[in-house]
Amino acid sequence: MNFKKIIYNFLLISVIVSCSSGNDSPKKEEEIIEPPISFYYGADLSYVNEMEDCGATYKDGNNTTKDPYIIFKEAGANLIRVRLWHNPTWTNYSNFNDVKKTIQRAKDLNMKVLLDFHYSDTWADPSNQQIPAAWINSINDTEALGVLMYNYTYNTLNELSIANLLPDIVQVGNEINPMILQNGALQWPIDWTRNSTLINNGIKAVRDISAAKNKNIEIMLHIAQPENGLWWFEQATANGITDFDWIGLSYYPIWSDYTLNNLSTPLTTLINTYKKRLMIVETAYPFTLINADSANNILDSNALISGFPATEQGQLDYLNQLKTIIQNVGGEGLIYWEPAWVSTGCSTLWGEGSHWDNATLFDHENKATLGMQFYNTSLTN
Repeated sequence: MNFKKIIYNFLLISVIVSCSSGNDSPKKEEEIIEPPISFYYGADLSYVNEMEDCGATYKDGNNTTKDPYIIFKEAGANLIRVRLWHNPTWTNYSNFNDVKKTIQRAKDLNMKVLLDFHYSDTWADPSNQQIPAAWINSINDTEALGVLMYNYTYNTLNELSIANLLPDIVQVGNEINPMILQNGALQWPIDWTRNSTLINNGIKAVRDISAAKNKNIEIMLHIAQPENGLWWFEQATANGITDFDWIGLSYYPIWSDYTLNNLSTPLTTLINTYKKRLMIVETAYPFTLINADSANNILDSNALISGFPATEQGQLDYLNQLKTIIQNVGGEGLIYWEPAWVSTGCSTLWGEGSHWDNATLFDHENKATLGMQFYNTSLTN
């Protein structure tokens, strides 16, 4: 039984009755209650603006060319994730103006938005947490660096608020397994005095803008792979990082100690231990092992798991199985990472084309794969 839906229906009926009883005036827009989202079916579409500028067009399952955001919306996606780099002088994308465009496209279709602060001028992940070049002089001054992080986070969200583009969820960092805001080779172990100060400054900025704008913005902390979430959140909470709403995880079987058969164990532990909401914010699975271009694909045959071949049906089955596991342990979302990073003539930092063209939710003709049907369940929930 879906208790959230029961509550929603009760509230909706109450509003209708109260508006109609002795009052025939039209119902005001602000009185409309949005139905609760019981599970987030997400897509990270950070690459889409660039892909379209590179000439990519997208087709739905019926082979009809459409705006990719509409394709995802019609399939049932209800959350769009977008990354933000600080000052990426090497690209015209994933900067503030590009992110504004992405958020606007999502909001135009009434989809929720998760904004992913990388706090870097380039990719931040378990191997890289490169401090923005503009902040390098403060790298050894934790207090000053914390102020920079707070101001940047607050001012970015304030600018989005002015444009009526505030996100619904904010990630304070991306795959922050290591200490954030480092320079070059990563330092281990984590200096938790420094790390907690910086992360808490980012968190405080989100809480403050949320209060100032009277807008509920939830906070997520994102770690790559569930096994790393176990030790990271234990250490983080012991060092005073507690004011967040979501545990976000990347889960790629190729890089994880956990299979689909035992993935529920760490997810259950994280939910029960920290009493936070949980979402898998990155995953993907190949629909083929054929490479569409000269850019080597990241998810090769080593990414395959037993029972899930590199086919469109295998891709869909993987997503549905992962979704079921997340739901069964009380998790509340699954986001596919870069499902629209198709092959084009444009280049990345590493080659021409896409390193993900065999793991998108579009085939090599840019028609939606069967994997796109993963989103359909949200239409009937």
